[in-house]
Amino acid sequence: MKCDIVLAGVGGQGILSIATVLGFAALENNLFLKQAETHGMSQRGGAVQSYLRLSDNPIYSDLIPLGKADLILSVEPMESLRYLPYLSPEGYVVTNTTTYKNILNYPEYEVITDQIKMLPRAISLDAEKIAKELGNSKASNMVMLGAATPFIDIPLSSLENGIREIFGRKGEAIVELNVKALHAGREFAEANR
Repeated sequence: MKCDIVLAGVGGQGILSIATVLGFAALENNLFLKQAETHGMSQRGGAVQSYLRLSDNPIYSDLIPLGKADLILSVEPMESLRYLPYLSPEGYVVTNTTTYKNILNYPEYEVITDQIKMLPRAISLDAEKIAKELGNSKASNMVMLGAATPFIDIPLSSLENGIREIFGRKGEAIVELNVKALHAGREFAEANR
């Protein structure tokens, strides 16, 4: 098993929570893990990206070479396009459709979506809408993680355990909301592959 993932978005969208849940699940399954993060100057709205490399063999670098990412998981659509040079020819893009216009020259939405639609393996979903229907739009990051799970060879139960581990101190209601969000994202991806 090998899975190189580029996590992308902007500050405040829960990228690092996604990485933490994935990391916990990987370790629970005795996988090797390397992670490198870039925070958008540690501010809400700044670009955030994380390379997450998972394997059942030792990993010697925490950076993903150009053209080698198995998955780009982006909680912001323009950010998914920014990392396309890292995507392997067989890789998948899973992206949120809700924009976060954090720059003055943000492209037109249709320009972004047209480029995503041209990709051979891409899933686009409105994670905020799905999370809001579950009770809280803040769980949209777990919706996004759920949508990526068909392309990551880690048991869903281990991802649920990761959610319990990182959200447990916030109470059972928050844990259950995030577990439901994970499943809702997976269901969307399975129905729209």
